Amino acid sequence: MSFATTLDACFTAGKRLCVGVDPHPYLLAAWGYPNSAAGVREFGLRVVEAAASQALAIKPQIAFFERFGSAGYAALEQILSAAREIALPVIADIKRGDIGSSFAAYAQAWLTPGAPLEVDAITVHPYQGVGSLQPGFELARQYGKGMFLLAATSNPGAASFQLAKTGTQETVAASVVREVNELNRAHAAAISGSCGQFGVVLGATLQLAEYEIAPSANDTQVPVMPVLAPGFGAQGAALENVKNIYGALSAGVIPNESRSLLQGGAEELSARITARATEIRKVFRG
Repeated sequence: MSFATTLDACFTAGKRLCVGVDPHPYLLAAWGYPNSAAGVREFGLRVVEAAASQALAIKPQIAFFERFGSAGYAALEQILSAAREIALPVIADIKRGDIGSSFAAYAQAWLTPGAPLEVDAITVHPYQGVGSLQPGFELARQYGKGMFLLAATSNPGAASFQLAKTGTQETVAASVVREVNELNRAHAAAISGSCGQFGVVLGATLQLAEYEIAPSANDTQVPVMPVLAPGFGAQGAALENVKNIYGALSAGVIPNESRSLLQGGAEELSARITARATEIRKVFRG
């Protein structure tokens, strides 16, 4: 099943929660795991187990695995394998971006079926130009994978860059959203379902109108563009405001939560994920 088809099925079933796998040292300690490759492996496997039936996907933050070198990647491979065995989609938060053969190699590492690091989708940055990611788009289309391009994020310093105007007088953030929409529309005939396979990252704590990303609730998004949405939970965005925040883009919103779910320890993680997934289902069906 392609990533776009998986999203379509999940949205229909009311599944939208993306659970972050962010094994910070303080979380490892709170869970009783060592700050080591073995610790992040056990942490990740517990998240896979807890998220199995309720989450749309898990999203491992690769930096927390890379810090242990090859042992960290070996741990990550075991987590990805465990998720694949139960058909739990994985969005790898790798934020890669490069040109030509370099980005093609990144895409091959993460999107090729059978590769040790194979996942369903990846996050990427388009700040050498959306066109620089073309090798990844081609590979993703070939294998039915997904890609999420950073568009508007809430980290300090991001606004001055993402609000800069392009030669067409769009903000950089708005131009990324437009180009991703165009990619999805150009290949809509190859998609079975209503969702596109390429999406964007848009922070839920932002005022998207400031970035000139403010589609009205009546605008039609065809195909539906997936929107990976950090900012709910620990960062303070209110889930009940999702439609006001994203307008027509809310049809593709995938709330991503990490700390708000992970901080309570391992024992009740499944219950917290279930409760949050239920809240999200009610909001989107309301």
